[in-house]
Amino acid sequence: MSTAPFDLSGKCAVVIGGTSGLGKAIALGLAAAGADVVAASRRSEESAQTAVEIEALGRKTLQQTVDVCDRSSIESLHRAVIEKFSKVDILINAAGVTLKVPTLECAEEDWLRVLDINLNGTWRSCQIFGRTMAAQKHGKILNIASLSTFVAFKDVAVYGVSKSGVGALTKSLAVELAPSNICVNAIAPGIFPTSLNANLVRNTDRGRELKMRTPMNRFGELNEIVGGAIYLVSDAASFVTGEILVIDGGYMASGVNQ
Repeated sequence: MSTAPFDLSGKCAVVIGGTSGLGKAIALGLAAAGADVVAASRRSEESAQTAVEIEALGRKTLQQTVDVCDRSSIESLHRAVIEKFSKVDILINAAGVTLKVPTLECAEEDWLRVLDINLNGTWRSCQIFGRTMAAQKHGKILNIASLSTFVAFKDVAVYGVSKSGVGALTKSLAVELAPSNICVNAIAPGIFPTSLNANLVRNTDRGRELKMRTPMNRFGELNEIVGGAIYLVSDAASFVTGEILVIDGGYMASGVNQ
């Protein structure tokens, strides 16, 4: 292990879904820790803006879009990264969507869409970038799981199924890729308000219940996810694989809070 095990200098990181919310916070956090970072999503404007912010931290990057439902799109991103950086040390899979609907009323096309983005998209990216890591004989993969990997949330069954799958995929890949010196882990975030869910978690009975069930009695701030991500993709976690790190203000530890 290096004398600065949390230093990511000289590393090349790819953050898929890295232009908004938790993914962007992680992308900028990795850049601040020294890594060159490519943050990609479907939205070209957000990809361009995030690239500017990464460069402002003194790191190299690419302005690249990606659609995790399209294998050729992920392959194009992979080619662009290898052409510029000649390697990929870190892959973060942060692209995801949710859907709130009673399970008995969920349309099949909606069910399959969420599974394709959250689970199949993560699998595609792991497969494409993992092959390069296996050839390199090193790498770190970090997936984004969820509290719903472990417990049920009313009316979001398909999201829970997809994130349970991400948890299982993380553990399976950890076993398969360990001989190639690749660590595969996941983070399960608690409740973090973002532009996509802020109104739901701050201004509804559901949000009030989520806060009440969190022993810290507050929601997470985006920067509070970054330390765990840096740890899991750094040399400090060189013997950590197949783990799902829960960052949730105590939600999963809680039984009765009052």
